[in-house]
Parts: sequence; C-alpha cells; structure tokens
Amino acid sequence: MIRSYMNPIRIAVDRIGGATKASNALSVSNTTIHAWIRKQYISNIDKARQLAELSGIDLQQLRETL
Repeated sequence: MIRSYMNPIRIAVDRIGGATKASNALSVSNTTIHAWIRKQYISNIDKARQLAELSGIDLQQLRETL
C-alpha cells in the first residue's frame, strides 16, 4: 500500500539524525526503528513519547492509527 503523505515516524527519526542515532537515544534496536517506520506505528507509548520529545513531532502524529 502506497501512502501519498510523508511518514511522520520517518520524519521524526530523520530529525534526530537517522535510525542509528534514534535507536541509541531510545535504547531500542535499529531493527525496531525500521519496523516502526515500515508499520508507521509505534506500539510502545513511552518510546513514542520519547521520540516525540526528541524530534519535536506531535505524539498524536506518531501514534495515529491508519
């Protein structure tokens, strides 16, 4: 399924400096970061909050259901 809008999780990760920096900052694996980007959803609310704070992206955008 192709979406016509930007992935807010990808934007947040890019704002932090990429998947490796984001994984280190959030204490998760690089694979986890890429899974979040692919699914466009972060199931762990605490990690979503951390990513929102670090990137300046609204938490609702990172946790919205598609």
